[in-house]
Amino acid sequence: MGLAEGTSTLAPAQIRKTATVTVGLLMGVWVIDYVDRVMMAVALPFIGEEFALTKTEQGWLITAFSLVYLLCQVPGGILADKFGARRQLMVSLLLWSVFTALTGIAWGLASLLVIRALFGVGQGLFPGASFKAIAERTTPAVRATAAGAMLASNQLGAGVAPLIVAPLILALGWRHTFWVTAAAGVAIGVLLWKLLPKALPAHLNGSDVVQDKGTGLGAVMRSPSVWKFAALFCTTNMLGYGLITWVPSYLLEERGISLINTGVMSAIPGLVACATVFLGGWLFDHFFHDRVRLYVIPLLLVTAVLLVLMLMADSAVGFTVYQTLAMGVAGLSSMGILGMPVRALPPAVIGSGMGVVNVGGQVAGVLAPVLMGFLVDKFSYTAAFGLLIATTVLGALIALIVPQRPEQFSLGTKELA
Repeated sequence: MGLAEGTSTLAPAQIRKTATVTVGLLMGVWVIDYVDRVMMAVALPFIGEEFALTKTEQGWLITAFSLVYLLCQVPGGILADKFGARRQLMVSLLLWSVFTALTGIAWGLASLLVIRALFGVGQGLFPGASFKAIAERTTPAVRATAAGAMLASNQLGAGVAPLIVAPLILALGWRHTFWVTAAAGVAIGVLLWKLLPKALPAHLNGSDVVQDKGTGLGAVMRSPSVWKFAALFCTTNMLGYGLITWVPSYLLEERGISLINTGVMSAIPGLVACATVFLGGWLFDHFFHDRVRLYVIPLLLVTAVLLVLMLMADSAVGFTVYQTLAMGVAGLSSMGILGMPVRALPPAVIGSGMGVVNVGGQVAGVLAPVLMGFLVDKFSYTAAFGLLIATTVLGALIALIVPQRPEQFSLGTKELA
């Protein structure tokens, strides 16, 4: 009998197909997700010029989204756990496509702030639902690899966005560019609705792990392990948000690179990181699922060294080479940071659990754009990028206290016999 009939016994090929199709569809949505986010960074110099915005005000356009996105993580995870992934994925995608389109009709800073905040609501419902979809449609043994593939598309989106957005802005203007990407979001949403497979049976995806009395969301919120990984994700995610937001402006303004060349140079690090995030999930599943500190700490320290070399580079090419290496190594570490909670949390609470972890990551999204914008206004781009070195080293220190193995991940759960 087939998956659509809800049987409890599936052939290995069917299990693999379910995981593959799910990951492929979610990768497509995450790519659109990140194109929609990164395009604001590419458009910032033009938006700033049109509305006479300071760098700090431009940073607030990113932070307004990030703050609301952060606040929606836990509610989004709770809703995904309660109602399932499929419907919420669609609602999220359609909402953010609407507000992407509305960005193109903004008339000033205030309207942009409101629209980007509402855009954050649409996108904020998505991560918890996507992790829920992965948990329901994969086995625990390959879950970090699947999540790594899905999250690698973040970097793919970040990489291809400048290549797509820069020519579109030159050809159509920044306003029309937002309308084009909104239409792409609607199209991928239709595909997701039609093609997303049904969930695997409970004994295959781990849903037969049940919560002890008195646990659930409360246990997630009280778990020290969840909050340790949230703190770790916060410090390390400063790097991604900081570079995505400010490297395009830096290359245009400080290095005198053309918009098209800026798009190409901004794309390269993201594309490399896409491959390393995927590789990181595979390495974690196969070799480091019970040695997360040994995996994460050296990679973060190497990343910090590469960022120092990036700041010391005397050319735009040298800057991009070291940025690419830094983001590549950081990409490897990311699935040690996210792979442990993805592997350890039961599917019944993975939406809310990963929502809490992602809150930490999105605190970085709130802080990095505006703090770095402030540092550029008051000091220099060197000071702004220096902040990222400090937060990466802090992440390595926090990694010293995270649990090493899934069984150390406290949540108060037990398996059914």
